[in-house]
Amino acid sequence: MSENVDTLRIGIVGAGANTRLKHIPELQRIDGVVIVGVCNRTPESSQAVARDYRIERIYDNWRDLVDDPDIDAVVIGTWPDMHAIVTIEALRQHKHVLCEARMARTAAEARAMLEAANARPHLIAHLVPAPFTLHVDSTVARLLMDGFLGDVLVVDLHTGGTFVDQTSPLHWRQDASISGYNVLSLGIWYETIVRWIGEAERVTARTKTFVTTRTDSRDRRHAVRVPDHVDVTADMANGAQAHLQISAVTGLGPTIELTLYGTEGTLRFDGQDLYGARRGAESLEQIQVTERLEDPWRVERDFVAAIRGEQAAPATTFVDGVRYMEFTEAVARSAADGTTITLPLV
Repeated sequence: MSENVDTLRIGIVGAGANTRLKHIPELQRIDGVVIVGVCNRTPESSQAVARDYRIERIYDNWRDLVDDPDIDAVVIGTWPDMHAIVTIEALRQHKHVLCEARMARTAAEARAMLEAANARPHLIAHLVPAPFTLHVDSTVARLLMDGFLGDVLVVDLHTGGTFVDQTSPLHWRQDASISGYNVLSLGIWYETIVRWIGEAERVTARTKTFVTTRTDSRDRRHAVRVPDHVDVTADMANGAQAHLQISAVTGLGPTIELTLYGTEGTLRFDGQDLYGARRGAESLEQIQVTERLEDPWRVERDFVAAIRGEQAAPATTFVDGVRYMEFTEAVARSAADGTTITLPLV
């Protein structure tokens, strides 16, 4: 790593949409942080990113970037099929790591990443967190701590709102060789539920792929094995039962509706605002989010602060990532075998 302790020098492996929209500009706003170089999928796309964001170096191979002694930390914005191999090598080269969600393709890959991070505890290894509820998480935590719901009995999640898309070309998220067990936003929402009430102990799932073939950008036809509709029932460790429906085919249905039902109250998140009421009320009312941060997105700032020893815990650790990868894999196993899967996986 660089010996210049005053400047944190970062390399970018994979400059997808979120990396260009969030990670690069947010990092460049932090004093003492320099993005040294970038390696994207092609030399042309690397050159375009370097030009647009005034990044000095371009690497033709991600290993060259990770091996560069001038780089202190690596931000990984690739598709999930590259997350484990790049993360493990970056840690082996004594680089800090910020890895895009989803953590990996499989629980085994995720556990290998965690093992590599645990072997080098002096390094910072963060995951990009599930973003949808960052602006309300503190308020939800306070309400739960204050007993607003009493005991949580039921968690009900519905996401979708779109009609089935039968004609679009194959997306990488629909390619199991790239996405692995990740399905739609399943892992993101499970991460959120764990953040609010804790983990699941047992999972039973049904999935369906309605569009079974798609063509790629070269007009080659591929079988699609990644589901576009998922129904999950889970027994939570706190005694609650959860139902998660994640869908790309429920036209005009709820876009986001996450509801917690308790012995004394109900709390609902609609993708933007919180609504709730206690026993005896006639309807839900909007809850003021008093802990709302001016900018709840702190991913890059928290990563840099952790490296500098100014902050310890990120929103999403590698341990958290292993949990949601085991859940998504449990969903896949249950749907394939028609059985209930116990967590954690063995």
